[in-house]
Amino acid sequence: MVARTPYMPRPGGETAFTVAPSSLKFGSGVLAELGGDARKLGLARVALFVDRHVVATEPFEIARRALAGAGVEAVVYDRVRVEPTDGAFLDAAAFARDAAVDGFVSIGGGSTMDTAKAANLLATYPADLLAYVNKPIGDGQPVPGPVKPHIACPTTAGTGSENTGVTIFDFVEREVKTGISSPHLKPTLAVVDPTTTYSLPPGVVASTGFDVLTHAIESYTAKPYTQRDKPADPTARPPYQGANPWSDIGAAQAIRLGGRYLLRAVADGDDREARDGLMFAATMAGLAFGNAGVHIPHAMSYSVAGLNHRYTAVGYEREAPMVPHGVSVVLNAPAAFRFTSDVDPERHLQAAGWLGAELAGAGPNDAGTVLAPRLAWMMQAAQIPNGLSAIGYTEADIPALVKGAAAQQRLLVISPRPVGEADLAAMYHDAMRYW
Repeated sequence: MVARTPYMPRPGGETAFTVAPSSLKFGSGVLAELGGDARKLGLARVALFVDRHVVATEPFEIARRALAGAGVEAVVYDRVRVEPTDGAFLDAAAFARDAAVDGFVSIGGGSTMDTAKAANLLATYPADLLAYVNKPIGDGQPVPGPVKPHIACPTTAGTGSENTGVTIFDFVEREVKTGISSPHLKPTLAVVDPTTTYSLPPGVVASTGFDVLTHAIESYTAKPYTQRDKPADPTARPPYQGANPWSDIGAAQAIRLGGRYLLRAVADGDDREARDGLMFAATMAGLAFGNAGVHIPHAMSYSVAGLNHRYTAVGYEREAPMVPHGVSVVLNAPAAFRFTSDVDPERHLQAAGWLGAELAGAGPNDAGTVLAPRLAWMMQAAQIPNGLSAIGYTEADIPALVKGAAAQQRLLVISPRPVGEADLAAMYHDAMRYW
């Protein structure tokens, strides 16, 4: 069973959900069609966003040739930072304002796509960055309207940024991650070519792949959309609406595919079936969480990444140490799903089963003790660090971690179980070590 049956409305509660996905092209070799896609959107001069490590790769050369072959001028911005900061967003926005382009193309991971989204927004509607940043960290002002066309071309299987209206950055001054959320930020077209992942090292595949799994499980276990209050203004429905029958389809399939292919994709770079399957899982998870939302593991991850300046995962390069996004998320996931499992044990057990856990004899009271260990086993098999202590955190850091996570109310309100600061502290304690 996939759909929660039934999604029962409550008095004064929401009775509708909306679906507004980006256009999507998926398949081997579709990156070579990028020039025609840009021309179809009426683009003649684009800002081509890429980080400096991707510039020397074959996918970037394919994209550059495709644009040139279609007569599309590409102005390259190669100063994208992995896990971007507020300063990185502002630098990219300044470039975009001066470049006088009619659209954007991003090729790379979530950091590249997010940086292009932010640059597009700030070049189209100039304002202080914090004006658009989610409350309570920023002012939470709505994006005024449509931005310029953006074609997003992911080269990692994980973030789903090509399908979402969210852009995330590290707010250095406050040592926390935060972001901007608006349907207007969704890329106009996602061009998803799984061949771009074939050369990725195992550490990157593991980090981004666990981001896929947490996106999908969080979407599948999110608070149902019917539990939100119905807005007086129908246009005021939030981008993250809660679990619903449409997002359930993508989330469930992404969990299944992740359970089947993630560890294979990490273990063997030549296993193209696994790399292709994981890329499709990332696409399905992006479509699902871009509509339903994510909750506690992602909320907890922002302070894990923002406060840590000592650790860098194998396979990543950066000017300063950092925790890759997928790692910062999945380190919290077993603890978080143990906490939420009491609310909807059936869904947590389904997710565990799709990941390969043995469910014989498991009942509703066992949901958390089945899903959490299965995730931890997969993390260990993929050589993910063993909890927060493995990346340098101690119990003394928990108050600061809680402070950063508690600020992520946009995500915490999607949790199926109400969560306060004491709950977050207990989960961070649980997440210190798993095996």
